[in-house]
Amino acid sequence: MPFLPLHDLNRVRKIQFQRVTVGLIALSVIVFLWQLTLSEDEFTRAILSYGSIPAALFDRVARPPQIARVADEMTLITSLFLHGGWPHLIFNMLFLWVFGDNVEDAMGHFRFLAFFLLCGAIAQFTDAAVDRGALIPTIGASGAISGVLGAYFMLYPRARLLVLALSFLPLRIPAWIAILGWLGQDLYFGFLGGAGAEGVAWWAHIGGFAAGAFLIIPFRRDGIELFGHARGPWDA
Repeated sequence: MPFLPLHDLNRVRKIQFQRVTVGLIALSVIVFLWQLTLSEDEFTRAILSYGSIPAALFDRVARPPQIARVADEMTLITSLFLHGGWPHLIFNMLFLWVFGDNVEDAMGHFRFLAFFLLCGAIAQFTDAAVDRGALIPTIGASGAISGVLGAYFMLYPRARLLVLALSFLPLRIPAWIAILGWLGQDLYFGFLGGAGAEGVAWWAHIGGFAAGAFLIIPFRRDGIELFGHARGPWDA
């Protein structure tokens, strides 16, 4: 990825603590630690049971009864809390930690939770709709977190971020540059594919981002303006 976010200079104003953001991170970590206790066969069964399988969502195949522990539609939510390894989990939780608190602040706790789950479901559905016959489950919170990025982009494009450029160079840049760099990578791989495109649900990222950028309009609190920080310097 072009820019890895580490921290933003954007304090919360309406809430005392980002308890939903922290709760989502904690739940994701707990589920992953549970995954680590599973045997290889149990892990595969869990992914097939709770991951989002496009062909099952669009009735191209039926999951065997022994693994159909929740309805196919519910996997749009359950899949968000499964991860494929430590890097998958850590990168997703880092993005949620950096960007989630301010979006939660702009909505309130309960609306942010609903927003996160809705963006995640839309993201997973978008990815499934691109390849309705796919049998490989989609897992991970990145689609929902992409919705958080879409909302952040609409709310605080000029907030300053500390990032690692090209994974090693620390820089402070406006949020819109980092987020558009991330989105550009997703659009490139989503539309063009090529080397490095496999194994990542690029269309889940794209669908989640679009959902978040749109849904922030009705989900934000009264008085919260879009494209904020007009006064500078980022209300430090």
